[in-house]
Amino acid sequence: MSASSSLLRTFPTIRSRAVLLGGVGTTPRSLTLSPKAVLSTTAAAFAPLILRRRIRSLSAPLCAARTDEVVAMGKNDGEVADAGMDAVQRRLMFEDECILVDEHDNVIGHDSKYNCHLMEKIESENLLHRAFSVFLFNSKFELLLQQRSATKVTFPLVWTNTCCSHPLYRESELIEENYLGLSESQLLQIFCFLILLTALTVTFSWPGVRNAAQRKLFDELGIPADDLPVNQFTPLGRILYKAPSDGKWGEHELDYLLFIARDVNLHPNPDEVAAVRYVDRDQLRELLRKADAGEDGIKLSPWFRLVVDNFLLKWWDHVEKGTLQEVADMKSIHKLT
Repeated sequence: MSASSSLLRTFPTIRSRAVLLGGVGTTPRSLTLSPKAVLSTTAAAFAPLILRRRIRSLSAPLCAARTDEVVAMGKNDGEVADAGMDAVQRRLMFEDECILVDEHDNVIGHDSKYNCHLMEKIESENLLHRAFSVFLFNSKFELLLQQRSATKVTFPLVWTNTCCSHPLYRESELIEENYLGLSESQLLQIFCFLILLTALTVTFSWPGVRNAAQRKLFDELGIPADDLPVNQFTPLGRILYKAPSDGKWGEHELDYLLFIARDVNLHPNPDEVAAVRYVDRDQLRELLRKADAGEDGIKLSPWFRLVVDNFLLKWWDHVEKGTLQEVADMKSIHKLT
């Protein structure tokens, strides 16, 4: 039995999370370090994460106060001003709390979906929220697109990628902050554990965003969670963009790009989705041509067009080859216009 296996038996909590660190049967790239390097690297990595959790707990009362103000506004001025808004969309606008981040993707608070999509607040307060965009391919490597419903507040009836939404300000969708989704005590156990090792293998995961994607794919497209295991989503990158929808609404998002290849059962929700279709690369190019020419009333969402123009077609090859990890870059944040 190896020394690392023996230690994993000693620390059962660590064993249950070891796959996230690239151990117990996984084969990610390894980085061989001296004990001194392990100590310094681990301290540098985990100390800020523990501190961040402390800061978040201290800031929670302030965030809660802001939420109360938002809800109060929603039940008065906001709902009166938007009395014509679809009932389902209005409920989501005032009940959903988006995660506010800075341009480096650090969580700085939360605010209602309503406020996060008001161009006035986006411009005056520079509100930036975390989002995700899912690109789901079937076994023929065709990409599933959706047309957003007519009742959507932002970008109604535009064609876009499989699913686009927001992780919410809740524990299950915030846990990507420390990359592993561990408690403070678990982080400290791992810290002590890694000091004893001379080789460190790390693979980062983004469980909060993946959880949100699984939730929203069911809400919008009726895809059962069993069809979409969260560990099958591959995060390929992050983009930051701003796009007005009309004079009042718009988007300002730090968007996680999640790719997955699965055959799924679809049951679209008409409150969210007007139509769906699978496309191959040639059919997508034709859709782009029609959107550019204004034919058939085809419009594309701005975030989808940015991903298509900058990444999608070259990443498609890696979907077919099963080599998406070769192009994954979760360190960079691409600012696109």
